[in-house]
Amino acid sequence: MKRKLQARDKDSTLYNLDDISFLKDLELIELINEEIKLTVAGCLFVGTENAISKYLPQSEIIVLTYKEGEIEYHKRIELKVPLLRALDRIQQIFEDQNNIKNIQIGLFKLEVLDYPMNVFQEALLNAMTHRDYESLSSIIIKFYPNEIHIENPGSFPEGISNKNIISHQSTPRNKLIAETFQKLKYVQRSGQGVDIIFKDMLSLGKSAPDYTLYSNSVQLILRSSTEDIEFLKFITKEEEKNNTFSVQEICILKYIKENKKITLAEAAEVAQISHQSVLVVLNDLIQKKNIIQREHKNSYMFTHRVYAEFDDQIEYFKDKEFDETKGEVMILEYLSKYEFITRREVERLCGFSTTTSKRILKSLREKNKIILIGQSSSSKYKLKIEGYD
Repeated sequence: MKRKLQARDKDSTLYNLDDISFLKDLELIELINEEIKLTVAGCLFVGTENAISKYLPQSEIIVLTYKEGEIEYHKRIELKVPLLRALDRIQQIFEDQNNIKNIQIGLFKLEVLDYPMNVFQEALLNAMTHRDYESLSSIIIKFYPNEIHIENPGSFPEGISNKNIISHQSTPRNKLIAETFQKLKYVQRSGQGVDIIFKDMLSLGKSAPDYTLYSNSVQLILRSSTEDIEFLKFITKEEEKNNTFSVQEICILKYIKENKKITLAEAAEVAQISHQSVLVVLNDLIQKKNIIQREHKNSYMFTHRVYAEFDDQIEYFKDKEFDETKGEVMILEYLSKYEFITRREVERLCGFSTTTSKRILKSLREKNKIILIGQSSSSKYKLKIEGYD
């Protein structure tokens, strides 16, 4: 453990302590009646295989490997060993089959792994940290040719669901295990790490992690295929311009890429944050990054610049033309009921920007549908009556 810590954090002073002080600082041992006793976490980290098998047999991790097209597993490994040794062994199995795909981006080739290394490590650490050690079931990791399944005993921690798993800061079921991993620099910060898993998978054009909650277990499925190379290329180019993205921004951008537009309510749902918080995220994507623009009412879409990145300018203009045509209809319907409409009222009615509202009103005037009354700030518009100039 000391050697691993030294390799991960040369600035740490923990590994200079004597063994007893080292374990005591990590709270892996405690003094009871002047006798040193291992805590449960201590047994999981530094216990012998015999001790783990005797006192914590339920901590077993089973690793199954499958071949293409086969239902039965090809290889089975049962690990009743200290957590760090299990982690290293499983990482090695993972790395041996984590293939690289080369993707051309301009003049350069980007090497994309089936699964980012930190994504799998976060998923594995989450399983070890959040599993229910009172359950007699084992953690089961299944390596398929194109998927990884991690099945974990125990339900989601209190307050966590599929609808807030990205943004909710959970309290680990096994706090001391989580703190030990953090002190040993296996994780950079406390928390779930689920945000890392989502952000990195989606940024690489892969499908979102698939969490399923059963009555007494949680299953995570990671899929290796790069489904959206365009999105991967776009995010990579933006990051080269020193644009960094939060997991909420990535989730929103991915949704727009798949659905062309997003409403305020949809953005809050996919980012798993409040409407007030998501407005800040959307405004940042509009004003600082120039990636999206506000369109009809509470609807947002990519800017022309982004559609050009996707080589899909036609789709941009089709979407924009549809919104503006719809806006013209709304203005004319409004004027059929009310005598006048101002440019500010058009903005509120259609949700358009000042520039878009001016353009639509100008278009309606050129089509002889409406006329302008007054000038500057007091100007307003009314339906053009046949024969009236």
